[in-house]
Amino acid sequence: MYGKIRNYLGSVFHELASQRGSVIIEGHMVQDHVHMLIRIPPKYSVSEVIGYIKGKSAIAVARQFGSRQKNYSGERLWARGYAVSTVGFEESAVKSYIKQQEQLDSKGYDENGAF
Repeated sequence: MYGKIRNYLGSVFHELASQRGSVIIEGHMVQDHVHMLIRIPPKYSVSEVIGYIKGKSAIAVARQFGSRQKNYSGERLWARGYAVSTVGFEESAVKSYIKQQEQLDSKGYDENGAF
């Protein structure tokens, strides 16, 4: 994800997470996936928050960039599923992993993907 879509999605992710009472602590978009450290309140399940963010962000991108040649809607923007770890990781370890991914990505592309 590059260019205008990448810049647009950062603020969309934060807004959608806040609508579910969640806070994105750390995040980075790389070429084919997104790393996020999200603080989710106990009343929401991880799948509910991630599904909400993926679904609503796909709709937002389709509305904003619908005139482009590529059709960014539904399953075509996001792949099905996600990887998550809720037990056994410390926040500092996850933050350092995301920072490391930023450094690796910066070697292949000049644009800053932090959000």
